[in-house]
Amino acid sequence: MKSEYQKQIIVNYEGEVVGTFLLQTYVVEELIILELKSVKNLAKAHEVQLVNYLVSNWNECWIVINFGEDKVEIKRKVRVL
Repeated sequence: MKSEYQKQIIVNYEGEVVGTFLLQTYVVEELIILELKSVKNLAKAHEVQLVNYLVSNWNECWIVINFGEDKVEIKRKVRVL
């Protein structure tokens, strides 16, 4: 299984390239972005961030694993084509 950390991605908006972004997380098999966090609770801002990546038309799935205070929390978002 191939994975990368801190991958530079091209960001698209409505089919046009609008820039690049350096992901500060893991990319697995060029399809899944895996983000590891250690915060008390996942906030709405975390979800908004992953939705922005999904609509950039780059990846298909985003998984956030939060090693919080009391429990491990996993969130997954999938871009439907």
